[in-house]
Amino acid sequence: MSDDKVQLDQLMRTFLGAFTNTDGSQPDLDVIREVFIPQGMIISIAGDDHVIYDLDGFIQPRKKMLTDGTLTEFSEWEVAERTEISGPIAHRFSEYRKSGLYDGEAFAGSGKKTTQFVRTPAGWRMSSMAWYDV
Repeated sequence: MSDDKVQLDQLMRTFLGAFTNTDGSQPDLDVIREVFIPQGMIISIAGDDHVIYDLDGFIQPRKKMLTDGTLTEFSEWEVAERTEISGPIAHRFSEYRKSGLYDGEAFAGSGKKTTQFVRTPAGWRMSSMAWYDV
């Protein structure tokens, strides 16, 4: 496995781990600013609806939900991925699962993500991500 692939794998683990609040742990959504370029874009797709977020617009409502008791025992993890690297750019197509308690009710779900990466002077960073739940 290439060093680039190892770094991209770590970025994805860090991103997904930012939301975890299982067993009393605290989510670390501020780390999203570290794994993305400052101009990063995150897009949620639900049917015909597309919501496009900048980093702050994405982080703030999730931080509230993950710390105010609305969403507890939450975690999200990758179950499959395909990554292509071409020089200073890369693309990853991921399948993920998630579970937790939403307003005290257990739930589980899954979905797909597409993530674009760019190599910067500081190393690999995410530049955009789009996802949908299935």
